[in-house]
Formats: sequence, C-alpha cells, structure tokens
Amino acid sequence: MKVGDKVRFLNAVGGGVIKSIINKTMVTVEDYDGFEVPTMVSELVVIDDSLTHDPEKRAAKREIPIKKEEKTPEREQPKTEHRYVAGKDMPSCYLAFVPQNESNPVDGELKAYLVNDSNNFVLYNYSHLKNKIYRSVESGKMNPNSKRYLESFTRMDLNELPDFQFQLLFFREESDRLEAPVIKSLRLNAVKFYKQNSYEKTRYFAQNAIVYSLLESDLETKVAKLSDSELTKVVKEKDEPRIEVKRTASPDLVEVDLHIHELLEDTRGLANHEMLEIQMGRFRNELETAIANGTRRIVFIHGIGNGTLKQELRKELTSKYKKYYFQDASFKEYGYGATMVILKNA
Repeated sequence: MKVGDKVRFLNAVGGGVIKSIINKTMVTVEDYDGFEVPTMVSELVVIDDSLTHDPEKRAAKREIPIKKEEKTPEREQPKTEHRYVAGKDMPSCYLAFVPQNESNPVDGELKAYLVNDSNNFVLYNYSHLKNKIYRSVESGKMNPNSKRYLESFTRMDLNELPDFQFQLLFFREESDRLEAPVIKSLRLNAVKFYKQNSYEKTRYFAQNAIVYSLLESDLETKVAKLSDSELTKVVKEKDEPRIEVKRTASPDLVEVDLHIHELLEDTRGLANHEMLEIQMGRFRNELETAIANGTRRIVFIHGIGNGTLKQELRKELTSKYKKYYFQDASFKEYGYGATMVILKNA
C-alpha cells in the first residue's frame, strides 16, 4: 500500500484514502468524512483509485458502501422440519426384510431396513455376531418416522445367517423423561424367508415384507420364530390338561425332523437343491442352538430317500464340527433315517 491508495475497511463500514505510512503494519486513513484514522494494514483492502483527492469531487462521488451478506452462524441455522405424528411419542423400531422379487422372494435380493416408527431420534449400531465376534455393519442417527437401508441378502446368504445385533438410543429434542438404551439380539430361522405367507403388507413399504420388532419382549421373539406346525403344537398342548414337569436348562436329547414337509407348507416352485438348502439351513441353526444350550445329544431325522441330505449333513459334520462325534441313531426308534450327534459326554 502507498499514500494516495483508495482503501475499504474490512471490519467496519466505509473506507477512505491512505494519508501516511506509520510503519510496515499501520497507516493513517482519511475517511469520507475527513477524519484521519490510524488503521492496521491487515484490516484494509485496496480498491480502484478512480476518485480524485479533491474533497468537493470526492464528496460528490461518494461511494455507497456495499454491506457484506450476513451469514447466520451454523448453530443458528433454521432447524430441519421433522415429521411428527400424533400418538407416536413412545419408542418403536423394527427390522424389515423387503424382497425385490415378490413372486419368488428368495430368487432376488432381500433388502434389510431399520424402521423408526416413532417421534424420537435414534442413534443406532447394527452388527453381526458370528463365532463370538461382533462386526459392526452400519451405524448412525435416524430422524423421527423414517427408515434406513442396512444391507442386502441373497439366497446363498440365508444358509448361514448371523445373529443380528442392535444397540439403540432413543431421544427427543424436548421430553419429560430419558429413554433407556436398548440392546437387541435376533437369531432368525431361514425357513421363514422361503414361505410366501411370511411376507405381509405394511405401511412402511410398497412391497410385502417380513417385519421384526426390536422392542418386543424375548417371549414375543421366540413365538415369532416358531414355525406354523410348532405354533399349532404349542396351542394344542396349552388347551390340553397336563401335569407340570420340571425341565432342565440343558435337555439330554433334542430331536429335529428335517423332512421338507415339516419345514414348509408348500414346496411348489422349489427345485431339489433349493429344498436341500432349506434343510441344511435348519440343520445348522438347530445344531448351533443345541451347542449353545449345552444339549448332550441331538438327533436329526433326515429319512432314507436317495441319501443326499444324509450325505450333506455328515459331510458338514466332518468338516465343520470335527470335535463332535456322530453315529446312526437308534435303529429301533428311527430305522436308517436319522443321525445322532454327541455334543456332551454323560
């Protein structure tokens, strides 16, 4: 900058002309009203020197200062309008599976969504639990009454589904209480995804979907996992008078019938290899559950047939469950159609 340069103030309205140089960092500026003001060089910007130093002409051509556009600080930005619905102040959250091929759900992708059906915000962490290791898949913050895509599954993925883990924290911008954090674990029966009647119309999606509540009690979760035949059996037993029998937490023997008609009500449209996938999926789920529960023995009823299911079952026992001994189950009770796995010695 030099004497005579026309300048504008950065931190104040107006400007003027440099009258003298005080030092390297400060000059004297004569403003438009004729006052000389000592000013830091860093607080000035030079502009076009089109004005003469003649006071009369300068007054006649006095510049109207242009105000900078005032920006609202970030914390004062207008708040986003969120969608609130009357009567939805209590937390409500679901895991939904939406098929991309409604006529044959397992033929295409199954998309998993997290649905926040409440007026609360949700901080969430979604993980897989496999081999005692938690792997975080998706985490973030959801707005009230919204849904969030998590991931997709194919038919092959259904054979080895992980346990689904959710950590949820609900809160509102203003509330008279704080909601307790939620930790939810879901172990799903893959057979359910093959049943057409498992998919129902919901208000969350255009397509039919399978929906699991993440806030229901453990008892409700167990009921949701029951097959139709198991549920009918439970209802029938409940209606019949029975003697109360105390059961141990670790049953001595568990039987699992892998016949396809016991797993599915309708097998129309399914190829042989697809039915085999369903049977093997049930085998894995039941075996893992038995191991976790401390069961001593588990019997898989596979029938004789062409022997394919028996061969696949024993092949997997040999490769993935080497530590457990298996043998033909009692011929008197099961004939040649069952395999017993010894999980725990007496």
